[in-house]
Amino acid sequence: MAMMDEPLYPIAILIDELKNEDIQLRLNSIRRLSTIARALGEERTRKELIPFLSENNDDEDEVLLAMAEELGVFIPYVGGVEHAHVLLPPLETLCTVEETCVRDKAVESLCRIGAQMKENDIVDWFIPVVKRLAAGEWFTARVSSCGIFHIAYPSAPDQLKSELRTIYGQLCQDDMPMVRRAAASNLGKFAATIEQSHLKTEIMSIFDDLTKDDQDSVRLLAVEGCAALGKLLEPQDCVTHILPVIVSFSQDKSWRVRYMVANQLYELCESVGPEHSREHLVPAYVRLLRDNEAEVRIAAAGKVTKFCRILSPQLAIQHILPCVKELSSDSSQHVRSALASVIMGMAPVLGKDATIEQLLPIFLSLLKDEFPDVRLNIISKLDQVNQVIGIDLLSQSLLPAIVELAEDRHWRVRLAIIEYIPLLASQLGVGFFDDKLGALCMQWLEDKVFSIRDAAANNLKRLAEEFGPEWAMQHIIPQVLEKINNPHYLYRMTILQAISLLAPVMGSEITCQKLLPVVINSSKDRVPNIKFNVAKVLQALVPILDQSVVEKTVKPCLVELSEDPDVDVRYYANKALQACDQIMMSS
Repeated sequence: MAMMDEPLYPIAILIDELKNEDIQLRLNSIRRLSTIARALGEERTRKELIPFLSENNDDEDEVLLAMAEELGVFIPYVGGVEHAHVLLPPLETLCTVEETCVRDKAVESLCRIGAQMKENDIVDWFIPVVKRLAAGEWFTARVSSCGIFHIAYPSAPDQLKSELRTIYGQLCQDDMPMVRRAAASNLGKFAATIEQSHLKTEIMSIFDDLTKDDQDSVRLLAVEGCAALGKLLEPQDCVTHILPVIVSFSQDKSWRVRYMVANQLYELCESVGPEHSREHLVPAYVRLLRDNEAEVRIAAAGKVTKFCRILSPQLAIQHILPCVKELSSDSSQHVRSALASVIMGMAPVLGKDATIEQLLPIFLSLLKDEFPDVRLNIISKLDQVNQVIGIDLLSQSLLPAIVELAEDRHWRVRLAIIEYIPLLASQLGVGFFDDKLGALCMQWLEDKVFSIRDAAANNLKRLAEEFGPEWAMQHIIPQVLEKINNPHYLYRMTILQAISLLAPVMGSEITCQKLLPVVINSSKDRVPNIKFNVAKVLQALVPILDQSVVEKTVKPCLVELSEDPDVDVRYYANKALQACDQIMMSS
């Protein structure tokens, strides 16, 4: 008997915890529901635990949210799919609570369970839940019901299908805007399950009502419905039903609705096809690019490249480019930033001549923008333009601006330029690089911001890899080693880091002759931070150097550092000595 009681004892505790005043204990118990269910067995879970949860009137949203989540994966614990319906009552209750995130999670769990249920169980158990929620007195139930129609509908017989469509139509005309919003946002999912014949009649009339709703929050969700329904309808029906709605929404009195159109325009274009997009949506898009609300212009500017891909280059140059020119000097920095993040992609669409004539001046004006994010967005996409106009033109027109940005007062802009340098170097070639950018790379090693110095050291390593050790020996190593005498210890530390990064690229011989003496010399530095960084660098160099050099030069230096008065220097020196011994033993 003792053996029988043992597993039930923790269950009793867990169930007590579900009633405990301490919210954390209740939460822990809910999160361990699967443990309770496994111990109780499938039958007792169905007959005792689930009814207990249905009656559990906890008022803490956190506990209810955890419960809604747990129940969604509970089918295996109640005896599989044939008993899945027992999970519906507690979830139905959770669909009526006031807290939105709890309701959303309960709807998500209902959908997950409904998707696994057998067809006759859906008719017997799931559809009644949908109908009860849709007829709920409190708006929260009706809101939740909108999210589960698409699960119930496919399994329903014809008569029930007709009833479900009617109920959904009523929800779309509900007195509460929250219910109409939920119906509008779920319309696409529901429509995807409906037969084509009913789609054109009933669903399109429901959709028309939503597009004329007096609440802008409902209309803007209907914009999403445009794209979803457009994918379900035949192209011709799309042009008849969806296109006029998009054009009308692009002139809606509410800026939020216009913003949604601007955001979704590319998807809407896909629905109506390129031909009708060119004819009807270009004027609508131009209006959005010139909208008097900055938010709408930001959304429209962010889609400019995608939209141009649908058009012919002539149409893009004729209609879109004038707007792009206006946006490049827009009063809102966020509009200019959104434009800068995509404008480079227009180059391949417009072709070489139009890019040189029309786009390059816009790039240059954005590269000189006072707002750093605008400049950053242009720099990070330069390679797209290079592919179209070639490196010669790019270097003549844009390089002076890049050099200017290399000394930008905002460190993030300088950082973006540094990260772009290796790519630029590989495109420009070694000769051009030496003339124009070599000095800049050295200058960054002495920047006031650590992130820039760090990136500059990594940049030198990548350049050495790109152009080879011989080039690096001529153009990088002498200038780097010169800077080891900088009076400020932070700059000396950057040089040590650069040495440890360059050594593997330069190889054993150059490291031994040129780099190692500088590191050994720095071990006599008066600043402890330099000395323990010397120990770190020496540890990194050991695998590259010959054993004899390690024994004669590196180890004596580390032994000396291991007796330093500073505790950190001693720690790193001993760590490096241990690493030396391990490498020696393994080789």
